[in-house]
Amino acid sequence: MKHRILLSLALLAIAGPAFAASPVKTVKSAKGEVVAAADTGMTLYTFKNDKKDVSNCYDDCAKNWPPFTAAGNAQPDGAYSLVTRKDGAKQWAKDGKPLYFWIKDMKEGDATGDGVKGVWDAARP
Repeated sequence: MKHRILLSLALLAIAGPAFAASPVKTVKSAKGEVVAAADTGMTLYTFKNDKKDVSNCYDDCAKNWPPFTAAGNAQPDGAYSLVTRKDGAKQWAKDGKPLYFWIKDMKEGDATGDGVKGVWDAARP
């Protein structure tokens, strides 16, 4: 029995990253279902001026649209990949499009950034 427990613990240690929680979840908003950060429930957005796997939102842009950064040990998960920003930080992306928050959203389900200036879209599941 002791050997089974030790073997199980060893297997969990090896496979741990494969069972990591998704960085996102789906939430309901006034605009329909949107993709949100798993930990806060805050809506995530894409920027039409970004290129695949490249963020173009820095300086004042990033003050209003903070990037959805990833922990140092984060691993890609399905449609969600990691983009390296100019400062070396890792940012989550969906289908290659970097993801951002909008500073005017205050609570889970807010999607007030959808459509801003015709270049910001709420990420959809």
